[in-house]
Amino acid sequence: MKLVSYKTEDREHLGIFVNGHIYNLHSCDKLIPDNMNAFLQEGDELMEHAQRVHQSISNGKLDAREELFFELMAPVPHPASCRDGYAFRQHVETARRNRKVPMIPEFDQYPVFYFTNHNAIQGPGEIACMPDHFDKLDFELEVAIVINKKGRNIKAAEADSYIAGYMIMNDMSARTLQMDEMLLNLGPAKGKDFSTVIGPWLVTVDELEPYKVAAQPGHTGNAYNLQMNCRVNGNQVSAGNFADMNWTFAEIIERCSYGCDILPGDVIGSGTVGTGCFLELNGTGLLNDPNYPVQWLQSGDLIEMDVTGLGMLGNVITKVDSDWSILGKKK
Repeated sequence: MKLVSYKTEDREHLGIFVNGHIYNLHSCDKLIPDNMNAFLQEGDELMEHAQRVHQSISNGKLDAREELFFELMAPVPHPASCRDGYAFRQHVETARRNRKVPMIPEFDQYPVFYFTNHNAIQGPGEIACMPDHFDKLDFELEVAIVINKKGRNIKAAEADSYIAGYMIMNDMSARTLQMDEMLLNLGPAKGKDFSTVIGPWLVTVDELEPYKVAAQPGHTGNAYNLQMNCRVNGNQVSAGNFADMNWTFAEIIERCSYGCDILPGDVIGSGTVGTGCFLELNGTGLLNDPNYPVQWLQSGDLIEMDVTGLGMLGNVITKVDSDWSILGKKK
């Protein structure tokens, strides 16, 4: 089942995507609220209602009216919070090798994450960036989950039951801002807080069952064989697989929930898949060839991310007409 958030005449709605069409869930079942946040608050109960609507539309037993004029939003447009993990060893190891520093052993000891700006969540469409963001502007190819049950001190063996579904995630990154501030061992902040993109829909866990594989050796939780790709202006720049995620989402949830409530509407990203950003790709290229032509995102670029079973997330980068520079404020 694919759940969407969309807008008609500046009003937000919750919908379901079936056979290429979007239907309003509330109009099909009055017990289902007309927004994603309220829907997630009710956990498995409303998910079962939505599943029945999906089945009825799919088999033609429900004569639902499809939406014709709408703007697709982030599936979870107003997350309770947004964390991003660091779960793919290939990405971490390669990025550190490119900086000529050894692999950090703590990576294999516990999963880590940071909080990013949950008010900067976006869906498909335009991403407006300030001029300073274009100083080494980057994409990051990831998968994200959303939580639909409150919990605390959750063990990894039970944690997958707290996941409502999966989405593609693009953790946009302004690398010069990021690297500057992280010299102070704090952050990332301004290098990340302007845009995090999720979409195009929230895919429920049952749809991914055919792709389930064993987690990495020594790890606990669900894993899925999902091909992950990114194209910029039609040219493929990144390819990886969700099954290569070393720390599972179950293990990340276990750590997130230690002594702390996780809440319905919390979004958690996987971290970048191997080859999943220009920072990594440029570093590898320069390591092998000092004349390697580095690439960063430019205004007008089209980013298309696709993940098996999760759809395609497309965005166009635009530049805000402004001469305001936070980099220019450096002492």
